[in-house]
Amino acid sequence: MSAPVAESEMMPVRIARKEWIADDIVLFELQHPDGGELPQFTAGSHVVVRVPNGLQRKYSLCNDPAERDRYVIAVKREIPGSGGSSSLIDQAIAGDALATSAPRNNFGLVKSPAGYLLIAGGIGITPVMAMVHQLKASGAGRFKLYYCTRTPQATAFRDELSALALCGQVTFHHDGGDPARSLDLWPLLESPKGRHLYCCGPRPLMEAVRDMTGHWPSSAVHFEAFTEPVRNAADDQPFTVRLARSGDVVEVPVGATILEALRAHGLDVPSSCESGSCGTCRTRLVAGEADHRDLVLAEHERADAIMVCVSRARSPELVIDR
Repeated sequence: MSAPVAESEMMPVRIARKEWIADDIVLFELQHPDGGELPQFTAGSHVVVRVPNGLQRKYSLCNDPAERDRYVIAVKREIPGSGGSSSLIDQAIAGDALATSAPRNNFGLVKSPAGYLLIAGGIGITPVMAMVHQLKASGAGRFKLYYCTRTPQATAFRDELSALALCGQVTFHHDGGDPARSLDLWPLLESPKGRHLYCCGPRPLMEAVRDMTGHWPSSAVHFEAFTEPVRNAADDQPFTVRLARSGDVVEVPVGATILEALRAHGLDVPSSCESGSCGTCRTRLVAGEADHRDLVLAEHERADAIMVCVSRARSPELVIDR
């Protein structure tokens, strides 16, 4: 779990609208309590929301970034889950006060004259919707969106995207929950064509995209993880991390990340998403065998680099360049 946002960094908002937009997905429109402007955001941004039961949860902003009078988020009920989405869906109503952080962006659009390939799965459509709005409004680049869901009824923003589907910019794919009917990704990813790729959705979808884009420039492939990575795999073991520069040895227990252990040791390690999708915490791996759980590193990069926010060790010790 990412570090919580301090209360001093949260700002009040009011729920102006609450609407069911697909099976188990609710749209919330948030406005400033006095109707004033909200802090500006860019496509791909998210805010951290304190939900009614007190938990903090990250939600992507899915409206047009040119709008300053509202933030729009879409929340899917996660079962099983820790109760954050259910608290917001079941307890919050229009008119209620909430608190959010200012927008942050680990998934920003990079200028791409050759165009954009957007791949979204399920609720992963949320940050991509803001990209669609921005690209349509600016004419800054051609794009094609492939949007994968189980059924039409589970497809958020279906009506809004249908016009773009008619002109060939959006393709809907419904698999009925059957993995054998999943979208065939290889024809989409076989040739980079100079484009930038943005993918957000369930982890299996993002891992499949990552595995098929090893021949793409790493700087052209972007992921946003909307769920936390696996933190307690059944075969996880404690291990140690040796710091090559100081010689210090840091214990990493089961249930903690390398990043958390390094911070507890008093080290200030750069990080941002803490879900293995942005690359900020990339660290040189000097020795040892890593258990890579990120979505950033290509296969050929994994021998000498590690994302310390999510990855662990397969060997008893890792040595990193710190």
